[in-house]
Amino acid sequence: MRAEAIFGPVCILALWTGAMLVLTGVRRIRGVTVGRIPRGAFKFGDSPEVPPDVLLLNRNLMNLLEMPVLFYVVCIGFYVTRNVQPGVLALAWLYVLLRIIHSLIHVTTNRIIPRLISFALSNFVLVALWLWFVTRVL
Repeated sequence: MRAEAIFGPVCILALWTGAMLVLTGVRRIRGVTVGRIPRGAFKFGDSPEVPPDVLLLNRNLMNLLEMPVLFYVVCIGFYVTRNVQPGVLALAWLYVLLRIIHSLIHVTTNRIIPRLISFALSNFVLVALWLWFVTRVL
């Protein structure tokens, strides 16, 4: 297995985050353009004038910029130390799948229990990746 394989899930999650960034921007601009959102509503971040559908996208984007940082770091760590193994790669892909599922639930139905389950499972997978890294690399 090539160590570079770890960058497959890294790239997909980064591209997904970029797509959510674009969608958030489009929704914000459209909201201001059509008069749903006052022009100054984003001056200091989000405000009460911002509709829930726009706030939700922004919150999802923030989720994609928080815990996944630790995912990116551990994946780079596995690559640099040449410890990318099939199990590591499987966990990395599972993490990305769970994060995408979480996003899709968050920005569509926003059902709390399925969203919580996907979020919690992704964090368990992330912890497993870090434990693998710590026990096999350090």
